[in-house]
Amino acid sequence: MKRLVLAFVALSTLSLPVAAQTTDLQSSVALFQKVRTVPNQVYVRANGWEGKLDVYALRSPTPTPTVIFIHGGGWVQGTKEASVLTALPFIAMGYSVVNVEYRLANVSLAPAAIEDCRCALRWVVGHAKDYNLDPERIVIAGPSAGGHLALTTGMLRTSDGFDRFCQAPGEPKVAAIVNFFGIADVADLLDGPNKKPFPENWPYTVQWLGNQPNRVDVAKAASPMTYVRAGMPPTISIHGDADNLVPYQHSVRLQEALQKAGIPHELVTIPGGGHGNFPPDQWQRAYAAIEKFLAAHVPASKPPSSAERQQ
Repeated sequence: MKRLVLAFVALSTLSLPVAAQTTDLQSSVALFQKVRTVPNQVYVRANGWEGKLDVYALRSPTPTPTVIFIHGGGWVQGTKEASVLTALPFIAMGYSVVNVEYRLANVSLAPAAIEDCRCALRWVVGHAKDYNLDPERIVIAGPSAGGHLALTTGMLRTSDGFDRFCQAPGEPKVAAIVNFFGIADVADLLDGPNKKPFPENWPYTVQWLGNQPNRVDVAKAASPMTYVRAGMPPTISIHGDADNLVPYQHSVRLQEALQKAGIPHELVTIPGGGHGNFPPDQWQRAYAAIEKFLAAHVPASKPPSSAERQQ
């Protein structure tokens, strides 16, 4: 828990004067000194586009559990580079991190982003030995649209038809999903009770689906709620009950469906929380819950000390 607190301290220092940042930034540097960083590895090529990911592999004598982190941005914006600091809490918990980019709507419409993230999962499994990662202990995490992609990446099976760019023998295993206020029902935002008039509030669904003639079918096929079933990974969701972009009810409905399917699950509600703009104490509460949940389902290896590395 002390390492986790240090990670949050490092994140919070970004808004402090330089002099006040020094000690806490040293803590974050100490975390990254325990990590082998390998940026911009190409994991898929599609439509003339190269999908890349960054690997933050813990230096450990044994294979490490790994978080595949998928950035948000409504499927239309965002970069993996802007999500680098989100790796800190997971690294502090004892997980390697793989930070993934995917095709945005201006490159390819839905469901391209889902296909890419499935390819990233298969890439991590296929290259696990290269980075000392444990393919049996993979966690998928992400916020907002990244939360949606974390859910679909972890829930889908090869037979669901999203692995066409990266078909390979075997079924990749996901040990758990961490969903930060992700969209659980794409169809609901397109043409359901929570539909918003374009371009107000949530235009991203319309942009991501575009003018495809079968976009209603695509929206259903892209919705995590479609794939809730027995045997899927344990899932924890973090969601503010005052979120004005992704309805809090999405996470509530998801938890109800997981309960019926007999899947280990937890919903951490942030009272009065908006779309991820939680106060620091609530973020710490959320990550403490995540750490406890993952410890129960995906035990993490602790980064070795300097003395252990010298032995």
